[in-house]
Amino acid sequence: MTNVLQGRAAIVTGANQGLGLEIARAYAAAGADLLICARDSAKLEEARRELQRGGGRVVAEAADVSRIDDVERVAAHAIREFGTVHILVNNAGVYGPMGRIDETDWAEWARAIEINLYGSVLITRALLPHFRANRYGKIVQISGGGATNPLPRISSYAASKAAVVRFAETLAEEVRGEGIDVNSIAPGALNTRLLDEALIAGPEKVGEAFYARCVRQKEEGGAPLERGAALAVFLASRKSDGISGKLLSAVWDPWETLTEHADDLAGDVYTLRRIVPKDRGMTWGDK
Repeated sequence: MTNVLQGRAAIVTGANQGLGLEIARAYAAAGADLLICARDSAKLEEARRELQRGGGRVVAEAADVSRIDDVERVAAHAIREFGTVHILVNNAGVYGPMGRIDETDWAEWARAIEINLYGSVLITRALLPHFRANRYGKIVQISGGGATNPLPRISSYAASKAAVVRFAETLAEEVRGEGIDVNSIAPGALNTRLLDEALIAGPEKVGEAFYARCVRQKEEGGAPLERGAALAVFLASRKSDGISGKLLSAVWDPWETLTEHADDLAGDVYTLRRIVPKDRGMTWGDK
């Protein structure tokens, strides 16, 4: 994947730490120019300096992706700096409050939805006219475990992650035929600040089973950040042109060879869907 993003410019949100920073590193190594954004300006500047040592163009813009003025400023800055923006990575996200839904602070719950869901939609809206004008664009949405499984006691995170995946699938249909690909990445269980937040919250907040899983993950090591970043490079490159509307696991899916299965991908493979009895070998449930 060396230099597969040469001549391309990308915006990566939440890029001052964790998976966002790892994706930015992988993009820089692959030759991309970068605009990174996050709320913490000090950490963002540290990330910019690190990435700049790779030799490519890297600019940083402190921003809150849930604020429309901020994301429009980020989009305008990137277009002004690079002329053309080819890639958007919606990585910025938070766990939100932990605990039973009727016991969590509502303002914190709603705030997580604003960051995780609105933050992905707003900056996508800001860049879509640019992508449409160029008849090309790559939108990469970072999902999470909450998109495909219930996460009791972390309900705002689960609800928002399911929502952003369905938004990505829906947008993929809206822009089909316009040269814009929209996909989501399930990066796996990562040892990032989100895991640390769950451990700090403790079993009384996140539940005994989830807490035990987090402890095990911390001790054994989670999914490699590099794997999610590599998939993000693939989805930003011409190698993935035409693959759209999919939720791909960085760890479990054979994404490196997806182009060999283009005809099969035209259906509902790698999408959110409803399971009916016959999907599980049962004979009831059909009219």
